[in-house]
Amino acid sequence: QVQLVESGGGLVQAGDSLRLSCAASGRTFSSYAMGWFRQAPGKEREFVAAISWSGGATYYTDSVKGRFTISRDNAKNTMYLQMNSLKPEDTAVYYCAAKVRPPRGTIVVATPKVADFGSWGQGTQVTVSS
Repeated sequence: QVQLVESGGGLVQAGDSLRLSCAASGRTFSSYAMGWFRQAPGKEREFVAAISWSGGATYYTDSVKGRFTISRDNAKNTMYLQMNSLKPEDTAVYYCAAKVRPPRGTIVVATPKVADFGSWGQGTQVTVSS
């Protein structure tokens, strides 16, 4: 198992940028595909972006394509989410998670399910004002 801690959230204005980080403990980080999810008040947790174990494959929900970039540095046990051109509808708590349903290292569907992921971090709040 891997333990995850998110950071980098904050209050920004529409059009601004933020970079979220997800720091992992344990020696198995590089074996997991990883994902970013978000949950707005009163809504279900939803998929945002995912990345394969090597970083060679990335996936995004349609609403963030062209604005968000997911990346990872396995040497630093860290995953990132660069968020540009932020919109008020991006406001949510953002969570990182590891893909625990086999195959753990790869993403096999374009829109990964929340249930396929585990080892959730505590979340980091992103608030975008208009």
